[in-house]
Order: sequence, then structure tokens, then C-alpha cells
Amino acid sequence: MASSDQRNLLGLPLEPCSTQPLTGFFRTGCCDTDATDLGRHVVCAEMTAEFLAFSASRGNDLSTPRPGFAGLKPGDRWCLCAARWKEALDANVAPPVILAATNEAATEVVSREVLIANALDPQSLN
Repeated sequence: MASSDQRNLLGLPLEPCSTQPLTGFFRTGCCDTDATDLGRHVVCAEMTAEFLAFSASRGNDLSTPRPGFAGLKPGDRWCLCAARWKEALDANVAPPVILAATNEAATEVVSREVLIANALDPQSLN
């Protein structure tokens, strides 16, 4: 399991992304990661209808309920794979990022500046 000392984009301890629905690679509610998380589920984002449709079009339907998964709806927060978030950004459908709950490991895929520019909570920088 991931270390509890992981940091967010603000350089502070990683805050929870969502417990309802329960998110994260480890289903801890946080976007924590380690070497077993090959998808790097480290970007906490607030879902939008546009992103959910985009993700489904790429073969990852996050909206449809399945056993053990209620499906996501606009407004839900979820730990996304950094590469999928970047792909959505390139398609102009990236959902807004929650800085305090996004793992600093996301900067291995997307620059910190781009993540901040797409933040739902830019006031957390102050």
C-alpha cells in the first residue's frame, strides 16, 4: 500500500479526494500511489458530463453502475489516471483538478502549472 506521507500539489500532506464514492487506486479515498499503480491514479478531479462521455468513448465507462460500483455522475470527485486526464485536456474536456487532493506524482505526466491552471480550488495556493 502507498505511504501515508505522500504530498499534494501544494507540498502538503495529501488530502482525501472522495469517500462517497470511495476512490483511489487503493480505495482509501485518497489519490495515493506506489509502484503497483501502473495507471498512476493521482489526479483528483470533479467529474463533468463532458469528461464522463469522453472517458466512455475511450473504453472506460465510469458512469454505468456495475456490481460494487454505483457509477459516477457530474460533481463526483474521482482519482483519475494522470495520462487520461492529460488526454482529456488535449481534447478540451479535462475535468477541474482539486489541488489539495491531487498527488504531486501527477507532475511526472502533466506540469504543475497546467494542473494549477485547471484547478477548481486555486484559492488553496494562497
